[in-house]
Order: sequence, then structure tokens, then C-alpha cells
Amino acid sequence: MAGFDPQWFATRGFGGHGAALGMRYHAHGDDWAELALPYDERLIGDPASGVIASGPIITMMDMATSLAIWIKRNAFVPHATLDLRVDYLRPATPGKTVIGRGECYRITRSIAFVRGQAHDGDPGDPLAHVAGTFMVVGDVAGMGLNRRIEA
Repeated sequence: MAGFDPQWFATRGFGGHGAALGMRYHAHGDDWAELALPYDERLIGDPASGVIASGPIITMMDMATSLAIWIKRNAFVPHATLDLRVDYLRPATPGKTVIGRGECYRITRSIAFVRGQAHDGDPGDPLAHVAGTFMVVGDVAGMGLNRRIEA
């Protein structure tokens, strides 16, 4: 079966770091994906305030923007993060789930351009903005790279 299903991938493909952080699929569209990072005391960066550390949020945004690229390409094709700039606007609210939305707004022959934001309940009050680029690999015939991931 051709195509890329981000919900299927997120429920079966998150392993390693993503699974350890507790990331979950939230929603998606034609060129965007949203992930949820539930509040977890293990992710606190500042025990005095209870605020989630920046690392888990960066990881979630890297994965959300990656999903957006696979959605836009409609295939699970290798790519690598070249640059992901994160502008923090405020700390996440302790106790709240952080939602990360990544969008792939342009793909050239070798570069995918992404942007996104993270919030903890109100998209109009984001806690971070991201912008980045990924190196993409073309359709590699015969290597099985431009296909749906099967269980």
C-alpha cells in the first residue's frame, strides 16, 4: 500500500527517545502534524518551578516537523535535520500537556523547509516557534525507501 499514515506511524513507530518522552500523535493535515507531550515529572528541567526542560520540547518539534515532511511527500523517505532554530517565548505551564505543530511549507529537490510552534493549550499563546531545514533524499527506485512502513 502506497502513502504515509502519520497516525499509524506514531502509534507504532515511536521508539527510543520519543517513546521514553511519552510523545503521542495528536492530529494532522495535508502538510502538517501535531504531537502531544504530556506533562511528566521526569521531564522537569527546573524542580523549583516544575517547568518542562527545553530538550523534550525540541525533540517533539523535530519529530512533528519530520512527520510533516513525510506527510507532504506521502512517503516515509529518509531525511536529516540540517537546522532547527527554536525561539522560546515563555516557559510551558507546569502540569499541562505541550502540543507541537510542525508544517512543511516547501520541498525542493534536496531541501525541505519547515516551521511550527508549541503551546500548552492556546495556539494564540505559543511557548516556542521553530523554523528549520532538512536534507531530503529523492525517490530511490529499487531500494524500498519510498513506501509505507509495514508492521
